Amino acid sequence: MTSSSERTDKSLDPEPWRGLPARVADLIEAEIPATTAEILESIGREVPEYARPLEGNFGRGVQTGVAEALAQFVAVIRDPDAGRGPGREVYLELGRGELRQGRTLDSLQSAYRIGARVAWRRFAEAGRRARLPAESLSLLAESIFAYIDELSADSVDGFAEAQAELEDQGRRRRRELTRLLVAAEPPAAAELAAVARAARWTLPPRLAAIACAEGDLDAVARSLPPESLAAVVDGAGCLLLADPEGPGRLEPLRRAGRRRAVVALGPPTAPTAAGQSWSLARALLDAVAAGRIEGRGMVVADDHLAELLLLAGSPLTTRIAERRLAAFAGLTERSRERMRETALAHVRHGGNAVAMAEELHVHPQTARYRIARLRELLGDQLDDPDARFELELALRAGV
Repeated sequence: MTSSSERTDKSLDPEPWRGLPARVADLIEAEIPATTAEILESIGREVPEYARPLEGNFGRGVQTGVAEALAQFVAVIRDPDAGRGPGREVYLELGRGELRQGRTLDSLQSAYRIGARVAWRRFAEAGRRARLPAESLSLLAESIFAYIDELSADSVDGFAEAQAELEDQGRRRRRELTRLLVAAEPPAAAELAAVARAARWTLPPRLAAIACAEGDLDAVARSLPPESLAAVVDGAGCLLLADPEGPGRLEPLRRAGRRRAVVALGPPTAPTAAGQSWSLARALLDAVAAGRIEGRGMVVADDHLAELLLLAGSPLTTRIAERRLAAFAGLTERSRERMRETALAHVRHGGNAVAMAEELHVHPQTARYRIARLRELLGDQLDDPDARFELELALRAGV
């Protein structure tokens, strides 16, 4: 007589079919054709999503799934150690197929439950006709439902794999779209529209590029609306924010900027001109990082257009600097930097020693001394409006 503890252990067995008599496999095998037909009929009647002719890839998938499930069940009863191995692929693919059809797993799980119910009823009838003992019938029921749980778990795995693959593919396509939008050469409208469709991204009327350190990209991206694009472009974080002029659209970026060294915002543009917005955002990021433009947190390219123009490195700017700053060439590096600061403060404040002292954080008398030294070096340039303008250009360009 079987003890209660032995029955409890058997009920917890993940492969209860190991305890079935070998002849059960022969009984079940004889029932497979009729059982398959009834399961398919019941699924079509009871699961609305499957209530259509079992034709094409869909029909073949369902029919194969049912027939293979019953055949594999017979096989594991005959040889429990053989394992299901390649047989899992059928049920992994059923899970993947549900995702591709845009469904959840609810319908497939319902189909599995229907299959288990029909199989148990028909197999139990066959077992009673063959005078199987009650314990074997009980174990058969447990085996059917444990086996169906395995098939269901396979489909869950397939669904999850397909979902992850789809998400990875979506991220890849969105990165591709980001790089296409900010490319130096504007993309053709047809190409841009095709890549946007593949990425499932609606092109907005206006967008703005954002540049940040590569290491900050993920954190900044999480702070922006979920439809924002993000990718690494030329060693920097690149993000594209749709509708940047809309109410409150920049507030998440301001908050992100308070937690980052710098996030640089390019000007709003049409999508076909996103490369221009990116170019300015990236130039601003680099200029702030190099200390050529002061800024922290969110910095806006539109607030620094003149400086960015000068920092672009035009040969004309270089020539102006050579001409107007030649007098500084013989100074030590420290003295040259001090005179550059003094000269820029001089043109900003018209030579007012008190205002210059405040900007330079020195005593007014020190400012007057520096002004005198500046006059020794630059002479009449400080009194000529055109020369002062060119001097300011050269100083702001940092050449």
